[in-house]
Amino acid sequence: MGDIENTRTDPGNDPDHLTHAFHALLEGATAPHPPAPPDCPFCDLPQDRQRTGYTGHWILLEPRVLVPAHTVPPRRRWIITAQGIAMNLWDAEPLPGTLCRIPHRSACPRLRPEDHWPWMTALRHHNERRVQRLFDLPDEELPDTG
Repeated sequence: MGDIENTRTDPGNDPDHLTHAFHALLEGATAPHPPAPPDCPFCDLPQDRQRTGYTGHWILLEPRVLVPAHTVPPRRRWIITAQGIAMNLWDAEPLPGTLCRIPHRSACPRLRPEDHWPWMTALRHHNERRVQRLFDLPDEELPDTG
């Protein structure tokens, strides 16, 4: 009848499950699952845990913080749908007046800050080297010319 040898019943081998797990990891949706307390595993501060659209994945969001979405870097804007699901806006341009939540990982005091604009950081480092070459004189004294 059908090809039952290639049928997958284990969700861990399901391509859609793997895709969801990958996107959840990429978006930072790695919060502890209920019934574990919604505390940050790095700084132990209590957070708001929200279910994501990725089955079995949760995200820790900063509690009581709603900010204008246009002020938050792309891929760090989370909105809560009418069904109570946290959804990442990715690179979508938010509508005027949209408020969003920010992931705790972006504000955790125990984690190294994320580089939201790597190309701008690279440009800043390049300009820093240019300034150093153009304007920083050696520490040793210059010879007396006169």
